Amino acid sequence: MAERDAQRLLNDRLDWNLLRTFRVIGQELSISRAAARLHLTQPAVSQALKRLEEQLGRQLIARRGPRFALTEVGEQIFELAGEIYGQMSQVSSVLEQPADEVIGKVRLLIISRIYSERFDDFLADFHRQHPRVDLEVDVMRSSDIVSALQEKTATLGLSLNRRPQPRLEQRLFLRQRYAFFCGKHHGLFGQQNVAEGDLQRENFVSFTSDQIGGMLSPLTIFRDQQGFSGRIVASSPSLEEVRRLVIAGFGIGCLPEHVVAADVDAGLLWRLPPHEGIADVDIHLLWNREQRMSRAETLFIESLQASLAV
Repeated sequence: MAERDAQRLLNDRLDWNLLRTFRVIGQELSISRAAARLHLTQPAVSQALKRLEEQLGRQLIARRGPRFALTEVGEQIFELAGEIYGQMSQVSSVLEQPADEVIGKVRLLIISRIYSERFDDFLADFHRQHPRVDLEVDVMRSSDIVSALQEKTATLGLSLNRRPQPRLEQRLFLRQRYAFFCGKHHGLFGQQNVAEGDLQRENFVSFTSDQIGGMLSPLTIFRDQQGFSGRIVASSPSLEEVRRLVIAGFGIGCLPEHVVAADVDAGLLWRLPPHEGIADVDIHLLWNREQRMSRAETLFIESLQASLAV
């Protein structure tokens, strides 16, 4: 009886905002990065973690100097927090009443620097037809987009995704051809007769997901097959930052042709062999088939799919 009373007391006084904060801490494994993502101060995030541990009566984080990891209980609470937050984020879809005019909100997660006139035209047409549907767009890493969709905290995503994911529907959105480029400060910039073999010892700027098993692993496979031996001297999960580092001359890098075409024309980047490029990397439209969607969300996904089929 006492145990049931204690459990009921915990349910009544548990602050769900603390669980959301803990979820971000667990994703980032860093108080400072979690604070930046939540737009809070580091002391505020640390205090939230302390309050949650006090309410639960368990240690959730095992600190090891500047690094920390989730405890066994912390791992379980982390997973539960994701499920709870996912359910809470769907409250608006439950409350929405059918009406002639579609009213609601769509949360779209997207990787950085997607260029698509067809997508831009779709957004313009959809907004013109459904002006009361609000759109929230967040730029995230592909792995975070997949996690958020699995947790049902967003409507849909545009993401790199090499393998089918549990519970997620997947449609091809855009095929990107990656090629080698160097920046204006690099020794190969402007050279007309560069052979593919000339690149084998060049240092690389890489995406952090450019590894075997990662979202961009076709780029790694190509380098390994061709016997490239240069060091990876700089890396980032952001296309924008990889582009910046290549332009700065840290090394050669693989970038999407259509994304950096303007940089080539402006004399910031120089296209390197092979002339046919390195690999195609696909961007997919993803959403959770088990998620209860609002009328606005369903209409947005169906309309976007129809535009892709044209």
